[in-house]
Amino acid sequence: MSNKKELIEMISKDKQLKDMSKAKIEMMVNLTLDGIKAVVKKTGGLQLVGFGTFKVKKTKARTGRNPQTGKALKIAAGKKVSFKAGQEFKKMVK
Repeated sequence: MSNKKELIEMISKDKQLKDMSKAKIEMMVNLTLDGIKAVVKKTGGLQLVGFGTFKVKKTKARTGRNPQTGKALKIAAGKKVSFKAGQEFKKMVK
């Protein structure tokens, strides 16, 4: 698994961006990620055709167990973000 630093390094090697500094590329990556988060928070989802769909899903309250003690505990209802890869992305990964 790679991290953001490795992503920035990979992008910086693109021929079209050879004159762009890694700091500027990092800023662009950060702005993109911040934009995705803001749109998903505001609208509940974001579809990027060919890449995938981010969607906010509600979770119900449920009972869980503390793995150390085995004691039952209540888990409150909440929200989670899911991601479903688009067809083009799925084909590329295969």
